[in-house]
Amino acid sequence: MDRRQRYREQTRDEAKRIALEQLAEAGPGGISVNAIAKRMGVTGPALYRYFANRDALLTALIEDAYNDLADTMQAAVTHRAANATQMRALATAMREWAITQPHRYLLLFGTPVPGYEAPIETLAAAHRSMTAVLATVGEDPEHANRRSTLYRQLGAWGEKMQTGDLTPKQLHWGITVWTRLHGVISLEVTGQFTLTGVDPELVFKAEVESLVAWGERG
Repeated sequence: MDRRQRYREQTRDEAKRIALEQLAEAGPGGISVNAIAKRMGVTGPALYRYFANRDALLTALIEDAYNDLADTMQAAVTHRAANATQMRALATAMREWAITQPHRYLLLFGTPVPGYEAPIETLAAAHRSMTAVLATVGEDPEHANRRSTLYRQLGAWGEKMQTGDLTPKQLHWGITVWTRLHGVISLEVTGQFTLTGVDPELVFKAEVESLVAWGERG
């Protein structure tokens, strides 16, 4: 990487760091390219050479967050371990990532940003976390050819995701893990457990054990 490329990457990284601070303080609506430029000591038009507009900056933050989440989940898993052990480690890493940086989690899984539509290139980053979940799936001893509408849709989704030999039943388990864990995490990071007197970590662990038991039943 030559000097010009290094400067470009450093400038983009600094802009994204300030944007994350804005995100944590005021949510996606608080991200302002001109305000970032002012803090960096450059003009707005100068920063637009690195990010064409606010949506381009948001896209960069979203891709970074998806990849960071996937890296965290994958790093937590020891592939020689039993599937249940992998699942517990992955789920714990997923929750810890979310509760330590809720602003990034909600950028991915919270209320959609008004007027913003994520471009297709963010899908590859988004799919990495789901791929990490599917890597912990157990065997499907039946390997049955189920014909329900749900299983047909799961089969089509599996083909789109290029999940290899995973059966619709295994994909059903994977997408259920995804939805149930995100359900608890989303409620926790938005403070919905506060008035219940219930520890969300215990709720989360109970969900994980329920999913592990379902996976082990096959």
